[in-house]
Amino acid sequence: MPLRRIFLQCLSKQTTYYQQHLLPPNATSLTSHFHSSQSLSLFRTFASSSSSSAAAAAPDSTSSSSSKPQDPDPISLSLSSELLKNPSSDPLPIFQRLHLNFSHINPTPSLVLSTLNLSPDAGRTVLGFNHWLISNPSFSHSDETLSYFVDYFGRRKDFKATDEVLTNVVGIAGPKTLESAIDRLVRAGRPADAVSFFQRMESDYGLKRDKESLRLVVEKLCGNGYASHAEKMVKNLANEFFPDERMCDLLVKGWCVDGKLDEAERLAQEMYRGGFEIGATAYNAILDCLCKLCRKKEPFIFDAETKQLLFRMEDQGVPRNVETFNVLITNLCKMRRTSDAMELFHSMGEWGCYPDETTFLVLIRSLYQAARLGEGDEMIDRMRSAGYGSKLDKRAYYGFLKILCGIERIDHALSVFKKMKEDKCEPGMNTYDLLMGKLCAHNRLDRANALFNEARKRGVLVEPKAFMVNPRYLKKKVRVVKSEKKRETLPEKMARKRRRLKQIRLSFVKKPKRMMRRAF
Repeated sequence: MPLRRIFLQCLSKQTTYYQQHLLPPNATSLTSHFHSSQSLSLFRTFASSSSSSAAAAAPDSTSSSSSKPQDPDPISLSLSSELLKNPSSDPLPIFQRLHLNFSHINPTPSLVLSTLNLSPDAGRTVLGFNHWLISNPSFSHSDETLSYFVDYFGRRKDFKATDEVLTNVVGIAGPKTLESAIDRLVRAGRPADAVSFFQRMESDYGLKRDKESLRLVVEKLCGNGYASHAEKMVKNLANEFFPDERMCDLLVKGWCVDGKLDEAERLAQEMYRGGFEIGATAYNAILDCLCKLCRKKEPFIFDAETKQLLFRMEDQGVPRNVETFNVLITNLCKMRRTSDAMELFHSMGEWGCYPDETTFLVLIRSLYQAARLGEGDEMIDRMRSAGYGSKLDKRAYYGFLKILCGIERIDHALSVFKKMKEDKCEPGMNTYDLLMGKLCAHNRLDRANALFNEARKRGVLVEPKAFMVNPRYLKKKVRVVKSEKKRETLPEKMARKRRRLKQIRLSFVKKPKRMMRRAF
């Protein structure tokens, strides 16, 4: 304690010397504040050097600052604040305000994207921002920048604003804008509007109608389960754009995504009668739909139905591929039939197929779910040796840890967490929260605190939280019950006397010697 006081006195004397001799009077307050913060940081360093636990708890300032994400562009922040400003606070419209305050700015696509991402609640004020960009002589819209605005208004489901944006710049929109517009319409549950958009996009927006754009619309519709709209659209445009095998496969897949196996079989038969060859993509979609329906309704007929469909594939000359095995393995793992999935995995080589990252990840999760921890670790090593180690990213490891914590294998979860860091995969806030919560539930607070300090050192923005301890892992207090001597009742006293008298009577009876035999 005296040494610390001497250190602070010397530092304060040095501070006053610099203030009186080296600095002008107007800089005294600023410099005193700087030195006070420096003395505070030095005091913390001095105190942490005297206490090892404090040094472990306090993160290094340089490492935390280096791991923080970069701040957004100040110009984007200024534009975003102007867009988010209340319109009633300023009589000028947003277009004029941007023209007055940002006339010296040369907008770029990255600046436009950053501004839109920082202004999710600006609403239709963004239309004024788009008007300012159009009038700016140093900026010209492109297919990429238009897709940013289409995505922005599509997230808000404001498709009238999207129409206004595309109408103002006819002839500039391209494939990215078309993909964004169709994707937002389909995801908003408007398949009829998506079909109508394709019908009028050439006359209204200058987008080219061709077979590739039709395939894009069909793919988006079928991927979200709107196969009926997609099939009707393809049939109506058959004279203009004759469908090919890829488009027919997409239609079959769309019916399967919608869960309508009969419609998928009907369309497949129509394709076969029309001279089209049903490819592996269509058969894999039908197989996946069949597996899902069997899991949901009749799990006992799963093997028979899948074998029948696989035999039909062989008869049609369609070989099995990796996607076929992935469909079967995934559905077997969802039915908790991990052993059958492993047998199928080992038989892939007989069909000339080799597992990909999807196969490995599904099996690793299933093995951990079945508490076959050693086999799960071996599968991770096997995945690395197969060349898919780069697919073991933060998301994959988080899925493994979540399963291990769910089956109460916290020690193995910590070993997998160690592997995660050895693979140079930086864990995030959710990973640390998951492990700390489970450790606290197991009443291992020292290990949870160590993880918290480690996260702080790595620059992860974790916050101290209150976690509940599982009652099973609480140390139960041993209750000491004091035995009080109770007064005997008369029946208890008489019974005790009878037992004692019986013992006395039996004590006079001669007992036979053990292990004694007659001598004859």
